Amino acid sequence: MRVDDDRTRVMGARIRHFRSRAGLTLADLAGQLGTTASTLSLVENGKRAVRAPEMPGIASALGVDVVDLLSEEPPDARSALELELARLQAGPQFAALGVPPVRISRTLPHDALAALVRTLQELDRKALEATATPEEARRANTELRRWMREQDNHLPAIEAAAEEIVAVAGHEVGALTHREVALMAEHLGFRLLHVDDLPRSTRTITDLEQGRIYLPPSSIPGGNGLRSMALQAMAHRVLDHTPPSSYEEFLRQRLEIAYFAACCLMPERQATDFLSDAKQRRDLAVEDFRDAFGVTHEQAALRMTNLLTAHHGVRVHFLRVGADGEIHKAYENDDLPIPTDVTGAVEGQIVCRKWVARRAGHRGNRTTENHQYTDTVGGTFWSSTQTGSGPHGAFSITFGVGFDDAKWFRGRATRQRQVSTCPDESCCTRPPAGLADRWADAAWPSARMHTQVLAALPSGRFPGVDDTEVFEFLERHAAMD
Repeated sequence: MRVDDDRTRVMGARIRHFRSRAGLTLADLAGQLGTTASTLSLVENGKRAVRAPEMPGIASALGVDVVDLLSEEPPDARSALELELARLQAGPQFAALGVPPVRISRTLPHDALAALVRTLQELDRKALEATATPEEARRANTELRRWMREQDNHLPAIEAAAEEIVAVAGHEVGALTHREVALMAEHLGFRLLHVDDLPRSTRTITDLEQGRIYLPPSSIPGGNGLRSMALQAMAHRVLDHTPPSSYEEFLRQRLEIAYFAACCLMPERQATDFLSDAKQRRDLAVEDFRDAFGVTHEQAALRMTNLLTAHHGVRVHFLRVGADGEIHKAYENDDLPIPTDVTGAVEGQIVCRKWVARRAGHRGNRTTENHQYTDTVGGTFWSSTQTGSGPHGAFSITFGVGFDDAKWFRGRATRQRQVSTCPDESCCTRPPAGLADRWADAAWPSARMHTQVLAALPSGRFPGVDDTEVFEFLERHAAMD
């Protein structure tokens, strides 16, 4: 309801209140004002606004001042409930129920009126809670990142659950195969099916009734990414997840299923043995770990953050950074001064131009990792960066450690070194004086606007998922039996 509608309804309620107090009928007051009872009824029900020239005459007839009509407060408790019910029934949540509005009249019992208002207010509250604003999502993500830092990014309970189910498949060494993933699914009572008509809002769909996990077809023979998708779908069952009741719980479940998949693809015992051997040889490298387990560079780097601190006491940092320098993901427990906003969120913040996370993309050789030492306000750090590109553009994956732990890693002998004084703007944010003098008054760029800046995040039982599409998909495939 618009603000003007609220004011019109309140004024109408106040006129009715003062008319009743004065002992006047609609016909009595209409006669004094030279109008009709039906017109006055529209005013009192908030369906017709009172024009400014009419107010002195109405106030005089009711024996009140004009300011009494203009007050935005309901005249009494009953009127307040009626006005609130009118507002709620005019809203989108009530419209979505598909039921006719309750007629608001003096014959509606007060208790029933109060119960209706409370029920609809609760519907609105739950809808608002389920629709996460970008600020709420950033807050929840920040709290989750802080919690994981306290755990050194290591979750023993999920490690144990993954170890148990990997053992079911008989996996011993090397990359987890598609056949082994299928055996794990069968153990949980599921079949893996590849279809080409998954709803666009989903990555996978699990049919709990038929015991099926629907996956997209592999675009590349082998489709290693499908192993992770299947494992994440299975994780909900293994970890006893229920439909999330808040956006914060949704994010935590997303983190947990990704962690579970990583534990299966790179089992703790095997992965730790591999890292121990490489550390003993002072030859730790993300690319070797990646190739040993047949995963992506990003998966390997993240898994090393799970294991190196917990098992080897090596504190680490990880960054996924976009082409413009914006942070997509970040983790650190080595005190790397990652930029944050005033709430502590890192997503969307811009990393220093001197960091290898940004410099690597400008180098000609993108087939191997780029190594660099960076002197920062928080100390000196060694980092290794690999670049790549995807549907949303170029990006870099950075894994690194503090200076004292660089001795365990391949690439420690690099001579690449930069000095970063960020967040001091003179480091890389403020343009050089010569350029600023030349162009400050002559440049007028048109900024690229991201719609997600203004939009609320998707709502629903599973945020961003179209339930109708999902249910139609399941119905369609159930009929194929």
